[in-house]
Amino acid sequence: MTRVRFAPSPTGDLHVGGARTALFNWLFARKTGGTFILRVEDTDGARNTEEAAQGILKGLRWLGLDWDEGPDAGGDYGPYFQSQRKAIYDAYLAKLDAAGRVYTEENGAVRFKFSRTPITVHDLVCGDVAFAATEEPDMTVRRPDGSYIFHFVNVVDDIEMKMTHVFRGEDHLSNTWKHIDLFNAFGTTPPTYAHIPLILNPDGTKMSKRDEGSAVEKSYMNEGFLPDAVFNYLCLLGWTPRTEGEKLSREALTNLFDPAEIHNANARFDMDKCKWFNAQYLRALSPEALLAGCRRFIEAAGYEIKDDVMAAAAVFSVKEKVSLLTEIPAWVHYFFRSDYTYENDVLLKLKAKPENAGLLEAAAAGFLSLAEWTEASIQLAIEDAAKSLAAKPGALMPLLRYALSGQSRGPGVNTIAHLIGQESTLQRIERTLALN
Repeated sequence: MTRVRFAPSPTGDLHVGGARTALFNWLFARKTGGTFILRVEDTDGARNTEEAAQGILKGLRWLGLDWDEGPDAGGDYGPYFQSQRKAIYDAYLAKLDAAGRVYTEENGAVRFKFSRTPITVHDLVCGDVAFAATEEPDMTVRRPDGSYIFHFVNVVDDIEMKMTHVFRGEDHLSNTWKHIDLFNAFGTTPPTYAHIPLILNPDGTKMSKRDEGSAVEKSYMNEGFLPDAVFNYLCLLGWTPRTEGEKLSREALTNLFDPAEIHNANARFDMDKCKWFNAQYLRALSPEALLAGCRRFIEAAGYEIKDDVMAAAAVFSVKEKVSLLTEIPAWVHYFFRSDYTYENDVLLKLKAKPENAGLLEAAAAGFLSLAEWTEASIQLAIEDAAKSLAAKPGALMPLLRYALSGQSRGPGVNTIAHLIGQESTLQRIERTLALN
């Protein structure tokens, strides 16, 4: 059975490159009916933090990358934190010692004797990559303080956890010959490798933790992206599925995934493209799902949601105008407050023509007489009010929008009036007329 793993080091936020690596491993496991393992490589005690470890788990869960074995899931090959596996590493070091493949220096460091033979990495993405017999000094596998280095524990864990495939960043390829040398020394067959292209900034530089779009929690979870949209976009950074269109479900992406089709050229990150994906997914949500997604952002902006039905309809009315959930509060705040401020240009336009006040008064009179408060009846009242003053409804609509929302953008006036109700509509017009 296929067994793959994502093995992050908890030294900071889940990086988008790491998330994409986890995603490709997850896709391969799900495509092949295999097992996806999460292994935390936390042997760097000086840099690892529990907060970072929990942040990585949180980011993976948000993306929907569930693991079959690992922290919180358990499994037969644990522990899944390297800091808890020292006895296993000691046992494997003893195997190398018995085989005469390691020696200890005066300072206490233990070094692995390279085989000094040519090694070829058979890679699903990069093809066969040949490494000549190395002239590098023998590799330290255990430091003088007794801690083990990455290359050693990585190989031991891949053996112990029975990994069949390893999908990881292309930056690891140059050291893979060292891993194969260790596998050979242990008398075991290396997993099949697939070194995937790196994600670069738009200008071609390597993406750092400070760059836009680099941190999953900061750049996506906290900025109003939908998990499915980010999942979809990350899939296409370094892989082009053989199908029409770009907006693809998880199921479709899983069925289409083929490691042989992963690009061997680095991918360029494009935040605008990621936002475009998010807009497509956002617009496909139901009113209830859209409200569920943006509720925390509305409440964080200081607005209280008292009526979920009205709130869902309100956010749904602006879905075509936004790309991120974080943009929604600025578009709908007036549905949840009556003390909204008027945009400066709105005030200028309201006072620009002396007949504007009369148009608003006529609309208010028409609204007051309505026995039924529906979008259709509101529309008729607006048309009648304009007609009574020999004006076109188009002249009244922006004035009503200004009065009911304080701004010049938003959903249809009928929608705003219908959702805030008859009483609030009349109060807002009265408040606006008082500005004169």
